[in-house]
Amino acid sequence: MLFPYNNWDSFLSFFSASSTQSYLKNCYQLQTFELAEQKSYENSYPFIYYLEHGQVYYKQAETAPLIIQPILLFYGLVHLIKACILTVDPNYPETTSVLAHGVSTRKRKKQHYCFFQDEVKFQKSGLFPYIGEKMFHMKHLEAEKATMRDLLEQIPELNQMFIQTEGKNTFVSINQQEDLFSLPKSILDNFHMTESRFIDYWQSKSSSNIIQQSSEGKLINFKLNHLHSSELLPIKYNLENNKLHFPSTKSQLNNYPELLIHYLLLYNLSMIARYETEWWSELIKMMPNLDYPFIQSFLHITARKGPFLIYQYLKK
Repeated sequence: MLFPYNNWDSFLSFFSASSTQSYLKNCYQLQTFELAEQKSYENSYPFIYYLEHGQVYYKQAETAPLIIQPILLFYGLVHLIKACILTVDPNYPETTSVLAHGVSTRKRKKQHYCFFQDEVKFQKSGLFPYIGEKMFHMKHLEAEKATMRDLLEQIPELNQMFIQTEGKNTFVSINQQEDLFSLPKSILDNFHMTESRFIDYWQSKSSSNIIQQSSEGKLINFKLNHLHSSELLPIKYNLENNKLHFPSTKSQLNNYPELLIHYLLLYNLSMIARYETEWWSELIKMMPNLDYPFIQSFLHITARKGPFLIYQYLKK
């Protein structure tokens, strides 16, 4: 279902100009790009350097104080993403417009600022919509903005934190026995749908073919013809318990690849760490509300999950 992953050691095969050149050539030929051979030679070293720089940022974040971790993790992720873009766009970057972040946030935070209610707005140009279009074939991003709460609710590893602090599930665990999967029927109440309507709705959102099986008791049984994480949306993979999870409620963000969710959260946190010094310092020292445990948990998760998601994308 997923490619075996052993932290940064998994990337070692890419740190060779000859193997990376043949890897990129294969990517370009599969997409029928012209001059596949030439472009793979030209891009093999930029590809390696993007991965190398990204890894350096992540490694520094491991030992850095919390106060600067978001900045290091954001730029680490951006460099890894640029390596991914080179696999689908041999001419990247063609224009300077794709170098901008592609999202914006309120520069000065209001009094009584709450991180959960803060928003990021999506721009029409820049890296964020470019990632959506080039890497995930999302021509038009459904939403125009997202709150930090909505984004945090899209991280399956944070489900336990939401249970502990608010008593609510953000994800429902999917049981798997060989090639048969099952979801508890209780999820239908959250979506206000019958079982058949739920399957139709899910199929309309997913690029995987969902084959409904006979249901027994309290379970919805199904099979999937695609078992790669990026094709399973809105299902997401939890790296901490090695299980698949389904979002417990409807949201426009359910079908956003998780890489985009991490990008948006890290973008805003890096902006806060750079420009909201007073609030950021007080949050870390005083821990006045739930913002701190969620931010701390997310940073811990994304430090591992960001490179994992990148690796899965590259191997796909």
